[in-house]
Amino acid sequence: MPSLLHFGEDDLLNCRFAVSPLWETLEAVRTLNRPARQGYHAHWLRRIRAAAAGLDLAPLWMLMPHRGYTPDWLGRPPIGPAAGFEVEIAAVRAADPEAAREETARSLADTPGALASARGRALLEDPVRMVGELADLVEEAWHTLLEPDWPRLRALLEADVSFHSRRLAEVGLGGLLPEIDPRFGWRARTLAVEWKGLHERDLAGQGLVLMPSVFIWPDVVSSYDPPWQPTLVYPARGIGGLWAEPSDRAPDPLVRLLGRGRAAVLAATAEPATTTDLARRLGLAPSSVSAHLATLRDAGLLTSRRYGHQVLYEHTPLGLALASGAG
Repeated sequence: MPSLLHFGEDDLLNCRFAVSPLWETLEAVRTLNRPARQGYHAHWLRRIRAAAAGLDLAPLWMLMPHRGYTPDWLGRPPIGPAAGFEVEIAAVRAADPEAAREETARSLADTPGALASARGRALLEDPVRMVGELADLVEEAWHTLLEPDWPRLRALLEADVSFHSRRLAEVGLGGLLPEIDPRFGWRARTLAVEWKGLHERDLAGQGLVLMPSVFIWPDVVSSYDPPWQPTLVYPARGIGGLWAEPSDRAPDPLVRLLGRGRAAVLAATAEPATTTDLARRLGLAPSSVSAHLATLRDAGLLTSRRYGHQVLYEHTPLGLALASGAG
């Protein structure tokens, strides 16, 4: 049976996109314990293996059942369209301890043996300590696993939001949702999500937050019980090339034509990126990257667009053909 989300008139006006570093941190932790999720992230997994080994993630994994409930207070819906991790983790720390205890007990019950285990009982015995310790662990996971790569991840997630925002303007919500993921079906103001478990909710004027995620593939999430903000999480576009090193993808003829620096920058914009992100990934000075970007844009190989305070660069059709070696 699909999960069903029922929209009223006000809900159609209150749909919006968001990006959440807190969510990505928790899904990265989940991915470490889920081989089926790791196919797109082999490069990242190799690079963070030693650092991840120094983290005791077992308390978080206990609250991430393969089929069942993860506490909403811990993986709460995004606060705003692009809140920073510090803002989001502060909200986690401010969770009501008794409500957090209830949700945690429900989650532990979905992992065989967890509720009766010594670690599970310890979490529930002192909910104030539990909230603090789990928030500390999530923050440590953020700094260790994700923060160094967040500019790259954020650029890809924001590019997804920009793309789907344009499509929303072109085809409307009913046309957009099935485009985002074939498991999303829209009929008579009801969104049906074909995935694990049954969940039904009237959005009651809160609308729906649409949130791309790098690490959630191949899953989707359409839960969050009242009073939490209804949120739909889906795999972001472009994760297949996320961890590939741009310099490895620049064809030799492209290097001979443009020079190594410009060829690397052109290849690196297979997914939209900022000047800062490109400089970090390529090991070049931001001023050099900026000069290369301006030349490539003037030549019709890249296009730029503003997203908030950032400028994202991406291929034009001609730039894509040239970077891939086609034609």
